[in-house]
Amino acid sequence: MTDDSAGERSPVTLGNWQEPANVRWAFQHMREIIPSQVIRAGDGPARPLPPGRDVDLGAVRFTRMDGTAASVADVVAETCTDAVVILHDGAVLTERYFGGSLATTPHLLMSVSKSLVGCVAGVLCGAGLLDPDARVTRYVPELVLSGYGDATIRNLLDMRTGVRFREAYDAPDSEVRVMERSMGWDHRQPADPIGSYAYLASLPRAEPHGGRFVYRSADTDMLGWVCERAAGVRMADLVSELIWQPMGAAFDAEITCDALGTAVHDGGISAVPIDLARFGQLLLDGGAQGGRQVVPATWLSDALHPPADVRSAFECSDSDEVLPGGWYRSQFWFVPTHQGTALMCLGIHGQMIFVNPATRLVAVKLSSWPTPQHTRHLVETLRAFDALGVHLAGDHVEVG
Repeated sequence: MTDDSAGERSPVTLGNWQEPANVRWAFQHMREIIPSQVIRAGDGPARPLPPGRDVDLGAVRFTRMDGTAASVADVVAETCTDAVVILHDGAVLTERYFGGSLATTPHLLMSVSKSLVGCVAGVLCGAGLLDPDARVTRYVPELVLSGYGDATIRNLLDMRTGVRFREAYDAPDSEVRVMERSMGWDHRQPADPIGSYAYLASLPRAEPHGGRFVYRSADTDMLGWVCERAAGVRMADLVSELIWQPMGAAFDAEITCDALGTAVHDGGISAVPIDLARFGQLLLDGGAQGGRQVVPATWLSDALHPPADVRSAFECSDSDEVLPGGWYRSQFWFVPTHQGTALMCLGIHGQMIFVNPATRLVAVKLSSWPTPQHTRHLVETLRAFDALGVHLAGDHVEVG
């Protein structure tokens, strides 16, 4: 349920959960709206995150897009924040919750989920179960006549397929909205395929694979399908066994599924914020936790230091205007900062994990922006976390 402007309570349903008035409640109660599968944390001890020194978020300043000054606290207050967790050198500096969210509340990650699926792929590649240079049809042969028929796993990982797919959230007839209806995130219309995989098989190719970067959630769903086939295990259990348990998660996570029980790989995971901080710390530590290499270090290093064509492919995209100098590799975003390059996991409506090895900062921010995309909120949050990392590293220059 959610409160409307009149103070009365109205039901949140499958048909309205993505409306601006409902997203905050919905993002904290996904399993009550859409069928979900559990990503188990296991019975082992959680990775300890000791308390660190206090940090005054109001004292850390940066320059907004319009040239005015603001603080990290201002960004937290102004951008529909539901939860924020800050780690420095593995210690918790700040853990705060808003809008009814609690420390134990799972929150929808949207496309932060993609980075978890990308890490699953990395583990499978490291184990020899998945070949990033192989074609999709090695693992899903029934797609030979589809738009994905001659795409490689690497094309999926870097969102450089040539499949026709528009990530236009404001267009009801765009491919991303049709896919949402097929995968059970909205009421299905008569012409929509039943289930995510049936929808993916229907997509045609619009241009050659391996060209420019185009953000396509369908590529991640296809990657998830390939991972399940390569391992013979469903995604909820792959994330649990390969990432969630070995990294030392404290709480179960969950992932929504379609009418056929297929996981929504591109954005369906919900998790407790402190466990996302553990995931961010795992990435900061090169994929290692407790003496165990969870995600191959070479996988993360390749993403941080990609081939030159990855950067040039990103330059051709609209994303380069928002994240200049950045790139997309293996389901992660990267952007230059005042100290080093930050790795980011990003999701619509303001979901983010920000990891900067140079400043040893991990910042998790979960939000409920009324609209899927908001460039100013995104850019100013990145500037705020950049400034915070610089501050904690001991260099108090103003970040703009």
